[in-house]
Amino acid sequence: MKGAATITATYIAHGTKFRVLIRPANAKRLTRVVDTEQDAFARARAFLSYLPRSVDDAPPRGEPTDDPERREGWLIDAIPRDARQVYKVRDIIDAVVDRDSFLEIGRGYGRSAVTGLARLDGWPVAVLAGDPYFYGAGWTADASQKVTRFVDLADTFHLPVVHLVDNPGFVIGVDAERAATIRHGARALAAIYQAQVPWCSVILRKVYGVAGAAHQNAARLKYRFAWPSGDWGSLPLAGGIEAAYKAQLEAADDPDAERAEIERRLDAARSPFRTAEVFMIEEIVDPRDTRPLLCEFANLAAPVRGTGPTARGARP
Repeated sequence: MKGAATITATYIAHGTKFRVLIRPANAKRLTRVVDTEQDAFARARAFLSYLPRSVDDAPPRGEPTDDPERREGWLIDAIPRDARQVYKVRDIIDAVVDRDSFLEIGRGYGRSAVTGLARLDGWPVAVLAGDPYFYGAGWTADASQKVTRFVDLADTFHLPVVHLVDNPGFVIGVDAERAATIRHGARALAAIYQAQVPWCSVILRKVYGVAGAAHQNAARLKYRFAWPSGDWGSLPLAGGIEAAYKAQLEAADDPDAERAEIERRLDAARSPFRTAEVFMIEEIVDPRDTRPLLCEFANLAAPVRGTGPTARGARP
């Protein structure tokens, strides 16, 4: 893009440097493209408006401009019933945060993870989500690094985190091994479990494996809701039935019918409603009620965000 501007805004806090980059269209890691220098400064000001003046302050509340009780009817059908179908998670983000408040960070990098800043009833929050268009929202090495830095940003500047969860686990394979996905993923888990800011997870669909366990720190007080489309476990059924029940399927007179019966039984066992009945999920909610619940969370979190430098332990 001819004439496109590049600007870097830098924060240094507790020995950690954070930068927001606005680059030309041919940049390898695209954050946000603007046409003029004035637009670049405006974009940088927008980013800084979500942050406090220093780590010794709490992020300021903006003037509420959106109804905290707003309900979007289409959210009830936002997640396809077919788990192999994708959906646009950014549309869901825009529907539950204050209108026009979502500012995405690092869209061109670690693309299976979506990160950005937004407001809920005027309160600034950090938003983390999965994008099923890339690796089914599975975390790659670069997505894990992106999550680590983003959670550290939120923790450093006392931003409550809202996590819209769809995570089938870490991406596996030869390329993933060469990229040290598990090592970077372990650091992302450590960052999440070390974060001290208030945290609210909304489970949209998949929560599998070790990466799925990173949807929040289960060892501390947290808010966690699930949509009826929630789907969790140690491993997904796809492919696992053939491996785990191989002998039983080979011995069956009708392998297809036997596989269908096994799948029906396992589907019933992993129902999100069974999990809720034994209090392993706090509440299954109507997707249309998500925004009011998140606005309530933001108002409850505001007085307990804390101030001052953060302290973190060693990481893998």
